[in-house]
Amino acid sequence: MNNAPVFEILDGRYDSGLVLLADHATNLVPEAYARLGLADSAFSRHIAYDIGIEPLTRRLSARLQAPAVMSRFSRLLIDPNRGEDDPTIIMRISDGAIIPGNHPITADEWQHRIATYHRPYHEAVSDVIARTADASGKAPLVLSLHSYTPAWKGIPRPWHAAVLWDTDERAVRPLIDQLSASGDILVGDNEPYDGALKGDTMYRHCMIKGIPHALLEVRQDLIGTDDGVDTWVDRLAPIFERLNADPKLHEYQIHASRTGPYPAVDPTP
Repeated sequence: MNNAPVFEILDGRYDSGLVLLADHATNLVPEAYARLGLADSAFSRHIAYDIGIEPLTRRLSARLQAPAVMSRFSRLLIDPNRGEDDPTIIMRISDGAIIPGNHPITADEWQHRIATYHRPYHEAVSDVIARTADASGKAPLVLSLHSYTPAWKGIPRPWHAAVLWDTDERAVRPLIDQLSASGDILVGDNEPYDGALKGDTMYRHCMIKGIPHALLEVRQDLIGTDDGVDTWVDRLAPIFERLNADPKLHEYQIHASRTGPYPAVDPTP
């Protein structure tokens, strides 16, 4: 039985129209899972959570008075940024680390993690987005916050931040332009990952509903300290405010996905 909260909602001004999300905010795993058979050191790595994103989300939410939803379980337990039918929703190996608690895994346990962790998180996201839409009387602007490692398999990643997206570029282009305008950071456009992923958080809550959105990744070495987080809060807060003030980013407008046709029935609970 899991009695610990699987998500946290940071309250804010729902009538402002802005929602922040943090799918991989924490590295928490219930005691019953015995750390999934991993050493404690594994939970300080990027395989367990997005380093720096919890404090970044908390401080941006407070600065902007924007509601936010953060997960309260490690992506090693189950990844909320995957569709329920995605085979990588529970990873058996992550960046060279074998996860004993995930392999072997029974079908019942697989479904238990979806029902106990993944689904309630997404229900909370749906509720906050709906509450924001109701309070503001318009489509919310949804910004999802993530972080990534400064190198992958020995290859450095030069981007300081990256914006991931599918085909709806309404919030993406101004976000990239304003991040790049300072001239002191390199911004990746769908680098180091492609933002088109069927069933992920942005697909599920924004793409199929026509809600303006963007997924922002910040390189982990830049937000791994309090000072680094503060620097990025100062950088991002005015940009997010300007985006949120744009009426065009509060209109419902459905864009086709590069992943294929949308499901006939909305998969969001």
